[in-house]
Parts: sequence; C-alpha cells; structure tokens
Amino acid sequence: MTAADTAHTTTNISFMNHLRQEWLSNTRNDLLAGLVVALALIPEAIAFSIIAGVDPKVGLYASFCIAFVSSFMGGRPGMISAATGAMALLMVVLVKEHGLQYLLGATVLTGVLQVLAGWLRLGTLMRFVSRSVITGFVNALAILIFMAQLPELINVSWVVYAMTLAGLGIIYLLPLLTKAVPSPLVTIVVLTAVSVYYGLDIRSVGDMGELPDSLPIFLFPDMPLTWETLAIILPVSATMAVVGLLESMMTASIVDDLTDTPSDKNRECVGQGLSNVFSGFMGGMAGCAMIGQSVINIKSGGRGRLSTLAAGVFLLIMVVFLGDYVALIPMAALVAVMIMVSIGTFSWSSVRNLRTNPKSSSVVMIATVVVVVATHDLAKGVLVGVLLSGFFFAHKVGQVLRVSSIAKDNGRIRHYSVTGQVFFASSERFVDAFDYKEVIEAVRIDVSRAHFWDITAVSALDKAVIKFRREGTDVEVIGLNEASATLIDRFGVHDKPDAVETSAH
Repeated sequence: MTAADTAHTTTNISFMNHLRQEWLSNTRNDLLAGLVVALALIPEAIAFSIIAGVDPKVGLYASFCIAFVSSFMGGRPGMISAATGAMALLMVVLVKEHGLQYLLGATVLTGVLQVLAGWLRLGTLMRFVSRSVITGFVNALAILIFMAQLPELINVSWVVYAMTLAGLGIIYLLPLLTKAVPSPLVTIVVLTAVSVYYGLDIRSVGDMGELPDSLPIFLFPDMPLTWETLAIILPVSATMAVVGLLESMMTASIVDDLTDTPSDKNRECVGQGLSNVFSGFMGGMAGCAMIGQSVINIKSGGRGRLSTLAAGVFLLIMVVFLGDYVALIPMAALVAVMIMVSIGTFSWSSVRNLRTNPKSSSVVMIATVVVVVATHDLAKGVLVGVLLSGFFFAHKVGQVLRVSSIAKDNGRIRHYSVTGQVFFASSERFVDAFDYKEVIEAVRIDVSRAHFWDITAVSALDKAVIKFRREGTDVEVIGLNEASATLIDRFGVHDKPDAVETSAH
C-alpha cells in the first residue's frame, strides 16, 4: 500500500468515526429527546404562527424544514432550530400589508443572506460578545420563556394549577428514581392520559389552532420578480437574517457550555441559511435556533444531530398523521415543561455573584436582561450589552496608561517612559502626562512598553511632540514597536518636514 492510499484510508476512517460520533453515539437518548422536543415544539410553532398572522401550518412546516436541514448542515450537534418568536415578531407588518407569499419570498432571501454571512465567516464575530452579555441574554430568555406561560395560568380553574404542579413534580422527582426515560416525556404522556380519562375541561393543543392534514409540498412564492418586490422584502429579510443569526450564535454558545463541546459558528450560519431557503420553498416561515427547545433537548439526554432530525421528523408525523391524538395534549403539561426549561436556563449563579463580580460586568448583564425583557427583542438587548462591554473595556484599558519621567545629564534631558495602551480612550491622558513648560534642552519619549492602536493615538503623539518643539525643546521618540511605527509612519506628522507649521493649520 502506498503512502497516498494509507492517507486516504486514514481520512476515510477519521470521517466515519466523526460521522458515527455526531449521529450514532447516543441513538436511544437522541430519539427520545427528539420526541420530547417535537411535542413541545407543536404549540410553540402554532403560537408563533398566530403572532406572525399566518396559518398554523406555516409555522409547523417551517419547524420541520428547519430542523431537518439544520440537522445535516448546522454547525452545532444537539441544537434545535425551528420557527421562533424573535423572527415571528419581524414578519407581522409584511404579512399584514403584502400577504403570505411575500413572507415566503422574504424567508428565501433571509436564507440567502445568512448563507453569504457564513461564507464571509461572520460567525467569528461571536468572540466579541462578552460572557456578561451571554449571561444576560440567557437570563432574559429564561424570563421571557416563563412570561410566555403566564397566559395559560391566568384566569383558569384550579385543575390547571393542579395539573401544572403535578407535571413539575414528575419532571423533578422522576429522575431521582430512573433516568431511563426523559421525565418531560413521561409528564406529557401521564397528564394527557389523566386529562382524557377524566374528561377534564382544560385547554389542549387542539385549542391552539387547526393542525395540518397533509405533507408540505414544494412551491415557488407567488409574487412578481421585480425590483419593487425586492425593495419590499429586502429590509425585512436583512433584519430577520441578523436577528436569526444572532440568536443562533448565542444559542450555540450556550449549548457549547452545557455540553462542553465546540461548534462551528460559520457552518451554523450557512446551515441556518439553507434551512430557511428550504422552508420558504416548502411553505414555511423563517426561523432560527431555539434556546428553550435546545435546553429541553440537552436536559432530555439529546447530544447528537439525530436528536435534531428526530425532532423535525416526529413533529411532522405527529401533526399530519397523529393530529387527533396530539390535539388532546393538555397545555398544562407543556407549560410545566417550559417552566422547567425556564428554571434550568436561568443562570442562578449570576445572581449570587452580583456582589463579587466587577461592577461593570454586573451592569452589562443587568442591562442586557432589562432591554431584552422590556422590548422582547433579543437583538436590541445584545447590542446594548456589547456596546456597554466595549465602553467599559475601553475605559478600563485607558486607565492603565502610565507615564513616568526622570531627569538625566544634570537636568538637561528629561526621559519619559510610557507604559500601556494608547488609543482613543487614553489619548488625552497621554497628552496631559507631559510637562511642556519645563525649561530643558531635550526630551526622550521611550514607548518600548507602549502600543499605539489608532489614528487618535498617533494624533496624540503628534500633539505632544509638536508642543515640545514649539517651546524650543528637542524631542526624540524611541522604542517604537513595528506595528506602532508603521501606523505612525503612515498617519503621523511630527516626523514630517514643517510639522509645526502644518499642525497649526
């Protein structure tokens, strides 16, 4: 066997091992977890369809399509993607003014934009999102998940409360006896059986809306292919693409932490895009990753891609072929499951650590929570959190700058030593650190332990040097590192002819 053949064989073995790890390493638990997720997805997909102003089957078809495609193409095994509320809120106006067909077209375009984002490797931008923002995002989402259950618990009979408490009891107590079957699945089956046996008069899945009775079919959005149409759907598609990717990336990071495994954020962007393209052509709305369902999946033992695929396939089978039985599931059972998700999602340690964590980190986390809960817009909350993180970081780093000095040659030369980062937030401190009025022959500014990051920093150095020269003092800047020297050489003026005169104008 040649070296090439050996390498080829090794590659094939590695690929098969990778495939087996992602798909078949946890088969039983993945299938059971997928079933639980599918049951929990049905009322949510219906609810999101109602929010968007479309028929329930649009959300259900979308959930199947997105889960199916993302199980193969997504970058995060075990993560659940489907029709979701954050996206539904963005569709309302488009559906109201232009109808369902324009929504399907916007969904396809959303997918195309997300694929482009993946190809441009925009998923790597997640590294700029701080831990405090992610924690705030998680806590806010946990609160929103809990708040979403309140309509099912307000102005209802005591039976609903009893069923919900019984469901929570099963969810939390059953794992103490056995973990062979996911407790949320047992909860749904037991409470459905009790509701049917006793004929309880409580809301069920069937009361949420009519379930589809046929499989989705391929269809091209019935809308004119004109620039006017593009002008209508592009703003909506661009917004949905950003919000969808943001929620998917955040959810992927959370699942990374829960499972202690990595994910490919750029592949996830492409996977989400292809999922939405497929959904739009199959009569579904746009969607993205769902943190609540992902947590259900992980808590129920799901780890591999099979759990995501199972969730989509089981959902389609249940709503199309077993719709009469699914309609009997009491909403109280699903409320209990979602309350479990809410409790499990919330980072309780972040509350305990508020006193010990840096104040800036706590402010970022709390601000993210407040904005998300107040606006119900995850993107706005994350944006506020990222901006605050950037502000606090810049302020903190800017305060680290130190400038010390020592007189040499019997006081004829002043040697300044600069330590730290010089950029827009610290440039003023840098300029103010020098004594320009001191009567002295020469000044040496040693920046060997400093770094100049931007043109504001370069401008600050120019200002300092030129101020000294205007007082008749000879100035020499020494110790520039290569990157700083390149920046100063390109944008600086103090080392150019007539620098003093130029700066005056």
